[in-house]
Amino acid sequence: MFLIKNQAYNLKEYEITSESSYFNRRNILRGTLGIFFSGLSKNLISKDHDFDFEKSIKRPLTSLKTLKKYNNFFEFGTTKNIWKQAQKLNTDNWSIQISGVEKENNKLNYEDILKKFRTEERIYRFRCVEAWSMVVPWQGFQLGDLVRFLEPEKGTKYVEFETFYDPKVAKNQNQNWYPWPYKEVITIDEALNKLAFVATGVYGKSLPKQNGAPLRLVMPWKYGFKSIKSISKINFIKKRSVSFWETIAPEEYGFWANVNPKVPHKRWSQAFERDIETGKKHPTRLFNGYGPWVNNLYSDIDNTKLFY
Repeated sequence: MFLIKNQAYNLKEYEITSESSYFNRRNILRGTLGIFFSGLSKNLISKDHDFDFEKSIKRPLTSLKTLKKYNNFFEFGTTKNIWKQAQKLNTDNWSIQISGVEKENNKLNYEDILKKFRTEERIYRFRCVEAWSMVVPWQGFQLGDLVRFLEPEKGTKYVEFETFYDPKVAKNQNQNWYPWPYKEVITIDEALNKLAFVATGVYGKSLPKQNGAPLRLVMPWKYGFKSIKSISKINFIKKRSVSFWETIAPEEYGFWANVNPKVPHKRWSQAFERDIETGKKHPTRLFNGYGPWVNNLYSDIDNTKLFY
C-alpha cells in the first residue's frame, strides 16, 4: 500500500501525539524510504494552500481502541457501544451501484476500486454534530478521483450516497418510521474538492465494520453525519434530494452541515467541542479549521446559515 501523508491540509506531526505502535511503524517506513519520498512530499506541499497550522489546536490522535468502540451506526442501534452488533455486517464481495453516469457500467466491485486508485493517508479532525471530536489517521483516496473516473452526466449538480439495506442484519432498519436506507447528499463541487475523501482504512488497517467498512465518505469540514458509512450506491443527480437526517429533523440536521461555532444546534451550543478520549474542551473552528480549502465553495452563502 503506497501512502502519501504530507499534504498541507493534513494535521502536522508536531500537532499530534501518536499512538506509539503506529508511529513506530511509520518511522521505520520513513527511515527506509525517506530519501526516495522527500522530494515527492515537498512537491505535494508546495502545490497546496499555504496555511499556518502552528496556530491550530494541538490534539492527540484518537487511539484505535477508542475509534473501534465509540461509534454512531444508526442502522444497528442508537447507542455508542454499537461495535459488537456491527460485526454482523457481511462486507464480502461488496459492490457499489452507480447511476447518472456516461459509462454503461453501473456497478463497481470494491476490490476493483482499490486497484484503480492510489491509497494515501490523511490525518483529519473529525467533528460530530453532538459536539464531540476525534483526530483520525484515515487511509483511502480522493473522492474527486472517483467522480472523474465515473464521468457524471452533464448537468449533474449533486452526488447522493446510500448505505446498505438489510434489516435481517441491521435490526434498527426494522424501524419502518425511519426513511431507510441511510442517504446523504453533497454538491458536485463539494465532491470535487481536494479534502473530500473516500476512506478504506484507519491506522494502516482495513476499516472496521463499525467504522464504515468497506468504504465510507469523509468530509472533514462538515459534521460527521454527512460522512456516510458502508456506501453501496452513488447517484449523480441534477435536482437535490433529501437526506436521511434532513427528512427526520430538518431544523436540527440540515443539508449543508458545515461546522460553524456561531450556529448552535437547537438543543446545544456548537461553540466548543469535547475530545472524546481526553475529555478536554476546545473551541470549535469554522469549517473545523479547513476554511482555506473550502471557503470558495460557500462564497455566496451567509456564514450564519452554513449549518442549514
